[in-house]
Amino acid sequence: MTGVRQVALTVSDVDRSVPWYERVLGFTSSAEDDAPGLRRVLLDGFGITLTLVQHLGAARASFDGSRPGLDRLTFAVDELRTWAARLTEFGVPFTAEPDEIAMRDPDGIQLALRPTP
Repeated sequence: MTGVRQVALTVSDVDRSVPWYERVLGFTSSAEDDAPGLRRVLLDGFGITLTLVQHLGAARASFDGSRPGLDRLTFAVDELRTWAARLTEFGVPFTAEPDEIAMRDPDGIQLALRPTP
């Protein structure tokens, strides 16, 4: 295996999260797929598909907001200086180390950017 091609993240509000992932990280919406009790939006970019999932109605009431097995999501990027400038431009708080930038999305999911090896 060489890398992840698709990741699904549960968010509390797709309408809030989609523009954030598009504007801040540069993903592009490719499709919306609703199912009973779910709203899903597919975002494409950087060779992966990121699916944002929102629980609706009764499914939302039973969803406790936890994300079993997902503590953080790391993206490989070409270099960090451009990303630091981009995050600053959009007012996204982040921490920077020599080999990583870390931030949180609107739902508090920890995201990190690391240089491509």
